[in-house]
Amino acid sequence: MNSKVDMDAEQVNIGVVGGGSWGTALANLLAEKGRRIDFWVYEKEVKEQIITTRENKVFLPGVRLSENLVPSNDISEVVSGKDIVVLVVPSHVMRETAQRLAGSLSSETIVVTASKGIENTTCLTMFDVLKQTLPQIPAKRFAVISGPSFAREVARKFPTVVTVASMDAEVASLLQGVFAAPYFRVYTSDDLIGVELGGAVKNVIAIAAGIIDGLGMGLNTRAALITRGLTEIRRLGVKMGANPRTFMGLAGAGDLILTCTGDLSRNHTVGKKIGEGMRLSDILSEMRMVAEGVKTAKSVYNLARKLDVEMPICNEVYHILYEDGSPKEGVYRLMTRTLKQELDER
Repeated sequence: MNSKVDMDAEQVNIGVVGGGSWGTALANLLAEKGRRIDFWVYEKEVKEQIITTRENKVFLPGVRLSENLVPSNDISEVVSGKDIVVLVVPSHVMRETAQRLAGSLSSETIVVTASKGIENTTCLTMFDVLKQTLPQIPAKRFAVISGPSFAREVARKFPTVVTVASMDAEVASLLQGVFAAPYFRVYTSDDLIGVELGGAVKNVIAIAAGIIDGLGMGLNTRAALITRGLTEIRRLGVKMGANPRTFMGLAGAGDLILTCTGDLSRNHTVGKKIGEGMRLSDILSEMRMVAEGVKTAKSVYNLARKLDVEMPICNEVYHILYEDGSPKEGVYRLMTRTLKQELDER
């Protein structure tokens, strides 16, 4: 393993952990650049599908995967000896997954999280979860990749632009070169907190946008909700030490707009079905892939209360999801709140 941060982006050894749609799309992007990518998938059926048909029919059907993508159900085998490990698992299993692979990583490993969520029990971001579970790795060797990036569109090579953030500029620059492709442009940032929060909280706002669409309330309403939702994300981010400019970038406004308006958004889909009258339990029982905003709504609600951050849209989403609140009554409460100036100091 090369211990230098300025290692050649074309020569690094990479393991990708997580065989959902986004993990598969990222792993395949890296594999199509000509390097072997060891790829951990949880389901044995997914491993066999990739080996025999070069397709992940469960989570990314219809996309032919590179021969350089090597699936495995052995997580230690996938991450051992790697320069870079990319974690793309649902946020609620990030801690357990990191604990499983901790003994196979060295202090020189660069760990990248592409998961978008906040842990329920602790209200920690994925970066903070990983710092706790992988104490042997210095904070500067962690990174986050986020931005407006539906997995299926990346897999189809539609032009996509994202941000990779790290406390270490050299780590961010290396990863920029590792992930960049003619259809996948990568910017760098040092605002790891802001990039993570933008990617996580936008899923909660996307559920709200879906509810608005399910209620048939129109484009004016959706535009207002997205705009005020961005204000809530910024408020929380600034309170937690993020750069407010981050939320006007790819990991903020960019990802928020995509997830609140795109038909491929699982979170928007959940919200729309709720707006149409379905119960959350019935919606989730029909889904095999995770809608991160459902669990993150609880984390954001508790985090906002803990930090005394005003997040009325996120609060209403929590009440609808977890307290059987009425979507129409939630909209009414938002619209009849005390009148205020648009721009606040936070």
